[in-house]
Amino acid sequence: MTEQNFEAMRRAMVESQLRTTGVNDPRVVAAMAEVPRERFVPVERRALAYIDRPIVLGSGRALNIPEATGLLLTAAAVRASDKVLLVGAASGYTAALLEKLAAHVVAPEEDAALLTFARENLSGSRVELVEGPLNQGWAAAAPYDLIVIDGLIEQVPDALVEQLADNGRLACAILDRGASRLAVGRKSGAGFGFDMFADCESAPLPGFARPKSFVF
Repeated sequence: MTEQNFEAMRRAMVESQLRTTGVNDPRVVAAMAEVPRERFVPVERRALAYIDRPIVLGSGRALNIPEATGLLLTAAAVRASDKVLLVGAASGYTAALLEKLAAHVVAPEEDAALLTFARENLSGSRVELVEGPLNQGWAAAAPYDLIVIDGLIEQVPDALVEQLADNGRLACAILDRGASRLAVGRKSGAGFGFDMFADCESAPLPGFARPKSFVF
């Protein structure tokens, strides 16, 4: 697979997977048209980098489909002045996109192998990669204007909401009645509310399960 082939695949992704699904923020589209997605997947899976299915990264993790990433970043309305917490650096792809859209990106990752991969892929970038539990975020650099949880979760931990600045936004995919729904929440004072806006397949993120109800 040549670099020219990947460029053609990237253009096709923009036209068939982004523009046709509501990814209409020009900055998001431009970032996804520029960042070489194939460099953020294992070498043996690079030919699959632009398919509309999650791509296995290892350690039980996967790279989200382009549509999910594009829709989430569009709905998040990333501003050039934003300080962003990306929960789940994984291979570094979404961090590379956010670096083009925001002022500063902090990206925690709890899996050592993925963190090493992300550091290789983001060498020379301004992204601040840190190691720690995903469901705890990174309080040391809080507050954040925007938190992006890069994967499907069952619930948003209070620890993450607490790291949002007042009027800050949080974008994620929520498991709701068996379906993956993209959502954006906003913090206002002590309150926090969600708006689910689209159904879209998303790769599960570990550590965000709801507590199991006790049954007699």
